[in-house]
Amino acid sequence: MTTRPSLTEDQFVDMAFITCLLQMTDKWIYKLIKDGVFPKPIKLGRSSRWLKSEVENWLQERIDQSRK
Repeated sequence: MTTRPSLTEDQFVDMAFITCLLQMTDKWIYKLIKDGVFPKPIKLGRSSRWLKSEVENWLQERIDQSRK
């Protein structure tokens, strides 16, 4: 069980950060969101952002699953 950082300790990241980190296209990531596999974005006006900790946790879960 992982502990969630407080909002003041966490960061908001945008799609550019996510596509760079994961080396996936934004279209693929939006498909994963639609399929309920990737964390939903937080809407801030017309912008979409994600909590960095949620993206990192999602990635770590994929790594853990692939190594079972």
